[in-house]
This record gives sequence, structure tokens and C-alpha cells, in this order.
Amino acid sequence: MSAQDRLTDALYGIGWSTVKKLPEPVAVRLGNTIADAAWKRRGKGVRRLESNYARVVPDASPERLAELSRAGMRSYLRYWMESFRLPAWSAERIRNGFDPKDIHNLTDGLASGRGVVLALPHLGNWDLAGAWVTTKLQTPFTTVAERLKPETLYDRFVAYREGLGMEVLPHNGGSAFGTLARRLREGGLVCLVADRDLSASGVEVEFFGDTARMPAGPALLAQQTGALLLPVTLWYDDSPIMRGRVHPPIEVPEAGTKAEKTSVMTQALADAFAGGIADHPEDWHMLQRLWLADLEPRPSDGERP
Repeated sequence: MSAQDRLTDALYGIGWSTVKKLPEPVAVRLGNTIADAAWKRRGKGVRRLESNYARVVPDASPERLAELSRAGMRSYLRYWMESFRLPAWSAERIRNGFDPKDIHNLTDGLASGRGVVLALPHLGNWDLAGAWVTTKLQTPFTTVAERLKPETLYDRFVAYREGLGMEVLPHNGGSAFGTLARRLREGGLVCLVADRDLSASGVEVEFFGDTARMPAGPALLAQQTGALLLPVTLWYDDSPIMRGRVHPPIEVPEAGTKAEKTSVMTQALADAFAGGIADHPEDWHMLQRLWLADLEPRPSDGERP
């Protein structure tokens, strides 16, 4: 393990061991302080975030984009502060920490026995939403995590998410697909972050006026298993409670090839994501390149797990 990898792993370890012990108001202030310092440095992540916001809010002035990127970094650090603290939250704090609208789309889908795929963009805190599902709804689910470097950091994230009640599979090409399909055929729940393709072989979609690529997995799983595909969007307000919405199911088209159906469904997913992101751009934590026009050369940015 390189010195940089050891430092990265140590910093995350300090976060989980120290931040979770802080009183919540102190953690909030610490997160805002770190976010503001990072924003002022204008590193590549902040610049990329601002560039992405410029596509979401094309009429924004430079001053507005700067405001958005500062708010975006504060939202991003809120995600991290909450995530470091989640293992120490009580069941009551988790149940009261998330208030989703139209949750019946999920509960009715699960009650039908068909299985449900929840697909989310990098909005808000999906770990908190997941902990709410396992705690409030008493429903376990399966998800996929990218293999991070160093391996010890990946192991930390797997242990953290499994501690919240999730089954976590490694993102190794198509190896996880079969397990996800089995869980769905058993009537289970699968949750996938699905606004950025990590394989470079995803589905091209129109997204905020330009072409991006998103993973085909959610649409393929719904087609092959008969599961419902439900988009989910999340956002913060000025309260300690995260908000969200479970959108209506994306139907499988009656006609077309598998590829054509996958394209239509993935575009519908992208449209649902775009609506949530347009309403709350500062809560979209996309600090990496996304649109095809921005993907040359391939980014070396660190990936948010």
C-alpha cells in the first residue's frame, strides 16, 4: 500500500471513529468549515462541481454558480458528517431523519411480491435513505459498491453499509447482476446509484441538453425479473431531516428489442433524476465528469463510494 493510500485510509478511519462521537451541532459546524475551506481552494473537484452545475442551471451568472458550488460543498460535507455518524445514531434518530413522499410506491411494490429496483442519483444521502428503509420499513436490501483503493478503504465501506443492514456486492463487471436478479425474483429490494456509468458501456441518454451515459443495470434487471423500477430523488432543506420522493414505476415498453427497451427506460430514469436535480441542484454531489463531451481524457478524479 502506498503512503497516499495509507493516509487516505487513516483519514476515513479518523472520521468514523471521531466524528460520530461529536454532538450533532458541532459536527454540522465542522462540516461547514471543511466545506468552505475546500470551496475557497477551488480544487479540481470544486471546479468540476461548478462546471456540472453550469449545465443544470445554464442561465446562472458566475456569481450564482459560485453560490451553488459553495452550497453544494456544504451539502456534500453534510453527507459525510451524517455518514460518519450514522453507525452511532439510534433507531429513532434514523426513523425520524428521513421524510420521503409517495413511499406507497415502494411499499405497494414490495407487497406485490414482484421485487423492486430503487434507482437514485448522487443526491442527498442515500446511505441515510437506506438505513431508513432497513430501520423504519424493516426491509433488507442489496446494493453494489465500487471497489475502492486502497482495499482497506473498500472494506471499511462494506462493513459500514452492512452495519446499516445492507447486503453489499462488489462492482466487478457483470458478476453482481446474477445475485441482484435472484434477490428480485425472490421479491426482494435492490437499491442502485445510477446516474453515472462506471463501465463506459452504459446507455446514452439526453441529460440537461447534452449526451451522458448511465448504467443499463436497473432497466435490464426490471426487464429480466419483472421487478418494478422506481426512481428516487433526495434533497435537504434547512432542517435536520432529509426529504425525498419515490417516483412512480417506469414501465417496460411493450414493443422493441431488449436494447431499445433498455434505452427508453434509462432515458425515463434520467428524466426523473433531472427533475430532482433541477429542483435541488446544490444537493447533487457530482464532483466527477459525467457528460460525454467532458470525458476526454478519462478522469482520474476520486470516486465517491
